[in-house]
Amino acid sequence: MSSAGDGGDGVAADEVVLEITDSSSHSTTSTPPPPPIPVSALAAPLPSPTVAVRADRSRLIESSSYFRALLGGSFSESGSGYVQISCNLDAAVQVLRYLFEPPAITHENFLPLLEGALFLAVENLLVDCERWFRAMGSHSSFMLVPLDFIIEVWYFAQTHGVNFVQDVCPGYLAQNFVQVISSRSIARIPYDLLCSTIECPHLTVDSEKQLCEAILFWLSARIRPYEQLVPNSADSQLFLLSKVRVCLLPLGCAAGIKRNWVEFGNSAVCMILNLLKDSLQALLGTDADDSLNSYRIRITEYSKKIVLSGCPQLTTEFLYISVLPTDLDAIFKRRLASSYSQGHSGSFSLYVELVKKAKTVSFPNVHMVDLSKCPNLHFGAAIDWLTLAFPELRTFRASHCLLFQFEDLQYLLLTCPWIKEVDLSIDLSIILPKYLIISSRFEARSEMNRNMSSYYKQSPYRKPIYPVFSKVSKLTLEGRNDITDNNLAEISMLDKSLCYINIKHCTLLTDDGISKLLLNCTKIHSMVLSYTSFGNQSIQTLCSLDYLDPFDSFPYHKDEGPYAMASRLQELHLEGCKGICCAGMSQLVSNLNIVKSLCLRQTSLTDGALCSFVGSSLEYLDISETVVSMVSLAPIIRRSSNLCCLKTTGCRNLLSEHGEVQSVNGNKYGSFLQEITSTCCLEDVELGWAFCPVRIDDLIPSFSKVRKMTVGLGTTIPENILHALPEICPFLESLVLRFQVISNSVLRNLLESSMNLQVLCLQYCLGNLTSFGFQTKAPALSILRLQWVTPWMTNDDLTILTHNCNLVELCLSGCKLLDSSSQEIITSGWPNLTCLHLEECGQITVVGISSIFNCKALEDVLLRHTGRGIGRTIITDAIRELPLLRQLALDLCDASEGGYDTPKNPEGKMMRSVRMSRCKSAKSCFDPRVDVSSSSKPVHKETIVLEWTSKQLRTTVVEERL
Repeated sequence: MSSAGDGGDGVAADEVVLEITDSSSHSTTSTPPPPPIPVSALAAPLPSPTVAVRADRSRLIESSSYFRALLGGSFSESGSGYVQISCNLDAAVQVLRYLFEPPAITHENFLPLLEGALFLAVENLLVDCERWFRAMGSHSSFMLVPLDFIIEVWYFAQTHGVNFVQDVCPGYLAQNFVQVISSRSIARIPYDLLCSTIECPHLTVDSEKQLCEAILFWLSARIRPYEQLVPNSADSQLFLLSKVRVCLLPLGCAAGIKRNWVEFGNSAVCMILNLLKDSLQALLGTDADDSLNSYRIRITEYSKKIVLSGCPQLTTEFLYISVLPTDLDAIFKRRLASSYSQGHSGSFSLYVELVKKAKTVSFPNVHMVDLSKCPNLHFGAAIDWLTLAFPELRTFRASHCLLFQFEDLQYLLLTCPWIKEVDLSIDLSIILPKYLIISSRFEARSEMNRNMSSYYKQSPYRKPIYPVFSKVSKLTLEGRNDITDNNLAEISMLDKSLCYINIKHCTLLTDDGISKLLLNCTKIHSMVLSYTSFGNQSIQTLCSLDYLDPFDSFPYHKDEGPYAMASRLQELHLEGCKGICCAGMSQLVSNLNIVKSLCLRQTSLTDGALCSFVGSSLEYLDISETVVSMVSLAPIIRRSSNLCCLKTTGCRNLLSEHGEVQSVNGNKYGSFLQEITSTCCLEDVELGWAFCPVRIDDLIPSFSKVRKMTVGLGTTIPENILHALPEICPFLESLVLRFQVISNSVLRNLLESSMNLQVLCLQYCLGNLTSFGFQTKAPALSILRLQWVTPWMTNDDLTILTHNCNLVELCLSGCKLLDSSSQEIITSGWPNLTCLHLEECGQITVVGISSIFNCKALEDVLLRHTGRGIGRTIITDAIRELPLLRQLALDLCDASEGGYDTPKNPEGKMMRSVRMSRCKSAKSCFDPRVDVSSSSKPVHKETIVLEWTSKQLRTTVVEERL
């Protein structure tokens, strides 16, 4: 509203005083009008709810239809020098500032400007607001404005009919959806805006899992606490869930949905399992005119990452469908049908023909593709897909893809020379050199040659890596114990680019082979060589003064002569490398000048060798299971101000005041606890011997940033320290306690107060723990290992646990009161389990393990002494029923028919190892004439290990329980 006032005296003819009262003010008291101020003073805090502003009459009439009618028309105010207006005070002030001293439009003043422009009819401002908003909406590199701002503007636009806002918002949120998901305000997004965003063709997510979890989170936040989680009861919920492309969900995600969204989760799991049976037939079974959108991976011009990890149902057809133009889907489908009917689906010729006839869509913004745990892909054809669709790809991950062979790596480097990082890691072999092997035999994986030979014959696979073009700087081959020295020699042709290599547990490699790699690839500055034959020959290569690189990027080498390669290493992990002598270790350590990450766990490291270390850049140090003492460790701790990870478990000599050598230069050192608390600000610790805190103040503030903590044998943490851990370590995410004394009060306080605690492992702990300790909510807890600490656990206790935490890993040992009903409790309570270890747990498997097969996402299963009811075909059944299963451990004591059948060529392509332990009675060990009773304690005698690599099956009998 507006009206003429009587305060116009003293106002120049070309000016008008606007008395603006905030329309939201409900004050009824009459107060004298404030003195007029110029527009330039509006930047200061305003005397709300009323302000009087002196402004140029002509500028107002010229810029605003509202003022043109009010001040230049036939209204009574037209000739007045004082006009009263009631509106949004902030909006009016922003508009006046814009008219006379235009500010830059930002998300902080946009809404007041838009509201004021609409109320005061400022046409130019409306145009500027629309221009700014559309420009803002065109940016996709990151969210330029907070999500709360978009939500607020959306509500305002709906109320006032601002069409351009409703045009821009869905597309902006769609192309920035990855950032939207991370915002806490996602639950506040209006239903219609969320629907429009999801339906937008520019919807960009890293994976279908991201979209699904975002929708479920939004739905859960909108359901009142007293309502049951039945998403199918409302049309809106059904509509949102129908937008999820279920066939592209990771199997683990689909299984986890069943915990709270039973019907939708079951439907998703069933669809994925049906695709696993015959994905190509499912594609061909769609309607002839179907665009196959539900099978297309979401890739847009704004995509930066494509994450398909954990999708065993995916085949190469899914990949190509996603990068072909939509109008070619029918052609593609007919070609698939023809190829399928001829019995060579997925053949190389199919893709060659399609590439010739159709121009695939390219996505230059995609820099990372993750195909981990996708065993049913044809990797040769998948590499061609990478080449066609992602010309700027920098990172490729295919971890836990056992059938990805070295030849595939060669082809990848040939066809995608621009890739810089490759991760092909698999599970580590469980057979270590320290174990006594009774027998071993090998069998070729015959099905490999049949499936892939047709592709290899028609592709340039056998060419060597061409070093001029390949730019790979980081290569991870962890666990691939079929990699040979010859393979490593081919990798060494990456001498111009390779900086990081991880060959942990590549047991076929020799010291000579590793040494030759180091001779060629002199740019390497980071190496993970744990459990390899790395030894004295490789050390001589690293420490020889033979390197002189004119392109050296290290500034302190520019004016120097030849240097030792070891002197430029930044990361070196040698855990379990037993081929290093004491002299070699001293030589190596003395040359590590700038190393930041150093792991010498389970090596020949001594005080003499560690005292020769002169570096001061350490951030990560692992010397566990060595004989070092404080004589050598204390100086390193003092020099390493950036040390954030320290692991010393099993170092008994840390308690000793006298080591192998005397302290250097007579320097004195304190106790282990004094040294780490006076110098370090740790984030990851594994401690045992010599770690003896007494007072809470002993660990503050040096432990205030700890996220991972392991306390093992050699110390007993007092109860007052354990009880105060949430206060000492407020960011604690993982806690492992071995051989400690823990009470109910300590446990409950941990679960209730450590809001970030995700991993809790209690192993061989004493104390008066009861079920009461676990009767509290721990929503963040996802991994729980209780080994020989809860013998009282019953099915009721298990049920309580399922209600209080959402686990993906569960390990129980010594829970002898559990029975066959426990299976159903575990699998229904935690349907998304990936790891399940049950040992000495009563009679859980006495009637079989059918319920365990309901956890379709299981990757690691251990069942030992859990009831004699496991059938002969358990291995074949497990591989068939659990598509992601990689490791299976059994005990012949639990076999209902005396043993297990071992498949030569398993159906599954994920299986890495099967262990079968054989036991003998403790009584029969000493007196074979004594009958073995049912109460005799079983003692593990040996383990039969079936271990698959990319090319063969190795069957080993080890005189050890593995």
